[in-house]
Amino acid sequence: MGLVPPGRINDSAHRERTDSDTAANRGGPISVEVRINDQIRAREVRLVGPEGEQVGIVSIDQALKLAQDVDLDLVEVAPTARPPVCKLMDYGKFKYEAALKAREARKNQQQTVIKEMKLRPKIDQHDYETKKGHVVRFLKGGDKVKVTIMFRGREQSRPELGFRLLSKLADEVAELGFVESRPRQDGRNMIMVLAPHRSAKAAREATREATTRKAAPEDAGARQG
Repeated sequence: MGLVPPGRINDSAHRERTDSDTAANRGGPISVEVRINDQIRAREVRLVGPEGEQVGIVSIDQALKLAQDVDLDLVEVAPTARPPVCKLMDYGKFKYEAALKAREARKNQQQTVIKEMKLRPKIDQHDYETKKGHVVRFLKGGDKVKVTIMFRGREQSRPELGFRLLSKLADEVAELGFVESRPRQDGRNMIMVLAPHRSAKAAREATREATTRKAAPEDAGARQG
């Protein structure tokens, strides 16, 4: 194996130092984890105070000293900026509050459920009222409803029958929901999606919470009795 001339080694080392210096000047490569305090590689940063005030561009040593003076962390909030933007904050408190918000968001997030109701274009009135009752119940429960009109044989040549039936249903449940997806032909079927009104859904949740709070003291009284 051939030997590498000494000059090549020095040139390679010089290029590595130059690339490292350039990365440092630019704030370093993008990291998945937020860099704080001594982890920040830039030589100078654009500093933001704890209340959001603009301090300006300062050296990393000066920024770290300012953070130490006010007993806060220096946090790199915009690593791709030139120079990177850093903010003085209590990073532990920031992470704790962020975790609480994320957990609360997951708790309040409700999984969207889509129910399905199938009808025939020549459905009789009694069956129609029964099916509509299910749609009403689904919408009151905060669920979306996929309404499918199933065509058979020659019925496929009369799509207007399905369209009129879907329009009628949408009009009769308009107080509870709206047409999220207009009727469209899908092979032998015609499909429409209904979604509950947000205001109605919020009102139902508020009523349910109020009922729960009201029942709690009564249960407590019953246990004491």
